[in-house]
Amino acid sequence: MLGLYLELIFMVIIWSFSFVVVDIAVEFIPPLSIAFYRFVIASLSFLILDLYFKFTKRKEKNSNKKIIEKTKFTKNDWVLMILASFTGISIFFLAQYSAIESIGPSLPALFVCLITPVIITILALIFFKEKLNISKIIGFLIATIGGFLLVTGGNINIFNPTSLNFLGYLFALMTPLLWAIYSTATKKISKSSSSIIMNKYIAYIGTFELFIFVLLNGEFIIFLKNFLNVSLFFSALYLGLACYVLGYYIWQNSQKILKSSKVASFLYIEPFLTLLFSILLQRSESIVLWNIIGGIIVLIAVLIINYK
Repeated sequence: MLGLYLELIFMVIIWSFSFVVVDIAVEFIPPLSIAFYRFVIASLSFLILDLYFKFTKRKEKNSNKKIIEKTKFTKNDWVLMILASFTGISIFFLAQYSAIESIGPSLPALFVCLITPVIITILALIFFKEKLNISKIIGFLIATIGGFLLVTGGNINIFNPTSLNFLGYLFALMTPLLWAIYSTATKKISKSSSSIIMNKYIAYIGTFELFIFVLLNGEFIIFLKNFLNVSLFFSALYLGLACYVLGYYIWQNSQKILKSSKVASFLYIEPFLTLLFSILLQRSESIVLWNIIGGIIVLIAVLIINYK
């Protein structure tokens, strides 16, 4: 169990830095193209892994049989994987990267990491029959107050469509709901299937979706012109290989063993690490004191929700 917790901490660290990496990458190409580049790398990584195991023949016959059995997804699994590809890859990263481009890395990290656990807990109550008690009810009420301060920073005018960075806040606000839906969908699949194989197919579907979006948005030429940019390549390599192939595997694998709310609790420290990385690398921010206070209130609320 200690090893699993250490894996989750490692996952949080690499995910925390990813917000800053994206903030650097959007200086070169649009958010949608970065997301597409990321999942081109992720998909190629899965293809290389498949070829490696195929030609080195290092899989034992018994393990082969076990894996083959786990890859027999049902029709319902495929529907959930398509849903997961939209909510956890194509639409999710379009929203998140657009938010980072508009309002910097720290606020989107605060939104997705502190609001998501609350939504995941609510969805777990509905789909996994996790129990609701008085502490959870109190926690949800406190989280509502903290969430308001976290999102608005004490300024309700950010919801005015004519306000500066309105779209950035709107995109950032979409990400917790999208990630919560993704996590719920993939947990239902991973209970009976291999996490890494599930992630592989979701990556393939998500890459295809992003390719269509890039074409429709007229960004494909921009993507090709910048494909060999060294900074972008290493950014995409980090985002695709470390954050997706490795990070998503740890997330899905941990959800098989631990409760959804407990796994989500590891996201609490992510935005604060992102803020630290952002400050160290002197990235521009739109964060104010009330955002941080709201984040702390949400953090306390989620701890109450998960208190036994």
